Amino acid sequence: MNLKDRTILITGIGGFIGLRTSELAIAQGMHVRGIENDPNNAKIAESLGAKVLVGSICDPAVAQKACQGVDIVLHTAALVKEGGSLEEFRNVNVGGTLNIAKAAMNAGVKTFVHLSSVIVYGFIYPNQVTEEGPLRSENNPYSLTKIESEQEILKLNAPPNFGVIIIRPTAVYGPRSNPWVVRPLSLMHQKRFVIPDAGRGVMNHLYIDNLIDGIFLAIEKEAYGEAFNISDGQETSWKEYYARLAKAGNVPEPLSLPAPIVKFLIRLEWLRMKILGLKPVIFPAAVDFSTSPHAYSIKKAQTQLGYKPKITLEEGMEYIRKWLENTDVQTSNQQNK
Repeated sequence: MNLKDRTILITGIGGFIGLRTSELAIAQGMHVRGIENDPNNAKIAESLGAKVLVGSICDPAVAQKACQGVDIVLHTAALVKEGGSLEEFRNVNVGGTLNIAKAAMNAGVKTFVHLSSVIVYGFIYPNQVTEEGPLRSENNPYSLTKIESEQEILKLNAPPNFGVIIIRPTAVYGPRSNPWVVRPLSLMHQKRFVIPDAGRGVMNHLYIDNLIDGIFLAIEKEAYGEAFNISDGQETSWKEYYARLAKAGNVPEPLSLPAPIVKFLIRLEWLRMKILGLKPVIFPAAVDFSTSPHAYSIKKAQTQLGYKPKITLEEGMEYIRKWLENTDVQTSNQQNK
């Protein structure tokens, strides 16, 4: 499929991934539309040249209206947060996904790209895990509903009338990334950030532009019915990643503590935030994710799509450094909460 002059609808267009995809899609000559539930974020997307409908992906009327005249849907919107009920996650991540997909199918959309996550493999996964799995939720509502949404959306795959593609990105970073740039730097500024076990685990990073390259390749190849792991393909340690991030943000490198102590401190912080009626910033399960010594296999994307990560970690951090020159991470962290 040639992407030029195609109309793409991006759900969650005002988010980190949605905004950058809009920029790169417009640069490729595509017509960009979006759904966004935050009016302020919608205005940012509109300033880039996108046409945005403010509303919820769970609203059938919004979904139906947004999908008219669209060639491609990129579904990035999801409930992503630390903690919450399974019902809450399922309503958005499964119900909302199916709502958008069915509206797209009824509107004659040919390609539906579902942005999933490598979290479908759980926090503890085998080295070089492939798209075949195993898939494990480990009683995490986000993981479970990402698995369920993949399973449900693939039932609708019926090319050439309606083709579904699943993308499983690793840790997506870059300018405006809250979990991997803004929030860590904010905590480093407050001297509240520590790395478990000397940062020996593998940080499976993915620069935002590399992710979007992978998505566009999958659309161009019409890889319907397939799932693809996407990462930068580098087995960088968490220590190196956060050392580079600290340098880009001009803050001291974070200290390290044994994983059990970090989990204990996180639990104390979680209780303190709960007592104060505030949302916890991080949960103990995050420690398991950041101590894994394993990488994800991207061989399928490389062989079937011709995917080659273009932006290196060094280049990605330089882009972040330049962005930070005009950004207050303390303010950005508050806006992203």
